[in-house]
Amino acid sequence: MAQLKAIIFDVDGTLAETERDGHRIAFNQAFDDAGLDWHWDDELYGKLLAVTGGKERIRYFLSDFNRDFVCDTNIDDLIKQLHAEKTKYYVALLQENTIALRPGVVRLINELRSAGFRLAIATTTTPANVTALISSTLGEHALEWFDCIAAGDIVPAKKPASDIFDYCLQQLNLSADECIVFEDSANGVISSCGAQIPTIVTLNNYTKDDDFTGAISVLDHLGEADLPCSVIKGLTIKGDYLDVDDLIELHAQA
Repeated sequence: MAQLKAIIFDVDGTLAETERDGHRIAFNQAFDDAGLDWHWDDELYGKLLAVTGGKERIRYFLSDFNRDFVCDTNIDDLIKQLHAEKTKYYVALLQENTIALRPGVVRLINELRSAGFRLAIATTTTPANVTALISSTLGEHALEWFDCIAAGDIVPAKKPASDIFDYCLQQLNLSADECIVFEDSANGVISSCGAQIPTIVTLNNYTKDDDFTGAISVLDHLGEADLPCSVIKGLTIKGDYLDVDDLIELHAQA
């Protein structure tokens, strides 16, 4: 049986509630700046999350929810411009410390570092977004804690394709059975399981009804000593919050 050596984290929805409180707001600000009458409310944005990647999400909006829109410029240029402006607004939100990490994230990362585990990130969001989130919540020095930050367009196909996790494994020089992934969505689980990496889910309001087939355990969050987590489905943990010993045991059972 392979030994657990590295933990790979998704970002949006997994490390922090960035989708509802960050990306959605930033998209709307970019739309306003461009003079567009588009507005993504909570309900619509939840539907748009079926597609990963910001530029891809705009295309999905136009193809399935706003088919009457007529672009008087090159549509690819417009989407690229909107996404770039959205990223600026999102980074600004993070710099204002308006978005915090989810319960148990800081605790578990510190425990993993103390125990000598390697850390990595695999996400469809842009490198700038990852840098901004990590720096604003854990400090700029924390970027050095991650042996690999696989983000954005670094691979040809985004989640649910397994490309980003395959790339991450290559950079870590580890096999799939030497790692565990934390994800929050069905697309993320399809992606990580496609790379054959054991996956734990911490769901959120947008993904609570997703199909997490393939995940070894589904929790509402990672938990704290004063904020117990709940196992929704799959393998259980021994206490009120997920710790390093639980991860080792879950990995062994997987």
